[in-house]
Amino acid sequence: MSAKKYDRELGIRTVGLREWDGHSHYNRYEATPYEALDVLFQSYSLGHHERVVDFGCGRGRVAFYIHRRFQIPVVGIEAHDLTFNEALDNKYTYRLKAKDIPAPIEFKFGLAEHYKVKPVDTCFYFFNPFSSKVFAKVMKNIITSIKQAPRTVDVILFYPLPEYKEVVRKYPFRKINKIRVPGAEDPYDKFIIYRLPEEIAEELKDEASA
Repeated sequence: MSAKKYDRELGIRTVGLREWDGHSHYNRYEATPYEALDVLFQSYSLGHHERVVDFGCGRGRVAFYIHRRFQIPVVGIEAHDLTFNEALDNKYTYRLKAKDIPAPIEFKFGLAEHYKVKPVDTCFYFFNPFSSKVFAKVMKNIITSIKQAPRTVDVILFYPLPEYKEVVRKYPFRKINKIRVPGAEDPYDKFIIYRLPEEIAEELKDEASA
């Protein structure tokens, strides 16, 4: 199914690119391909107790896909004002087709590093939305939240660049899966899923309070 047909099925518009004007730390908008999401979630599942945060969510493709497939709460964080407004427009038209899903889907405007990670946030998705410097700040916020409210959390990287992986390796995450996009020639066309188990989070909390 083409991206446009998938969009129509969800009642949204997410096809196309958008560049930032003179913003060195934030990368252009480019949605994760639907076929890649299909492959990811054939191997990786989300439980009813999860809440997903998509940093640099763009027009919301990943958020809507996850919300419909798993019917769980999803939050999208977007810093580009025009793209954010397009995500809100998509939410309105999506909800006309997804009235029967009670789980909330939210979009928040602002810089990713300013998002206050909630104790209910358990899965974090990144498709290289910003520089590794910003990513490091976001990861630090995630770890701070884990120390305050120990829980198992997953970090999903699509098209994982070496500098992103280097940031993750600074923390006690375990790589639990690597999923390649079938037929892709680019070696970076893959997902890497990292997990920090609750027992490790408890240890981090104890170390922080010692």
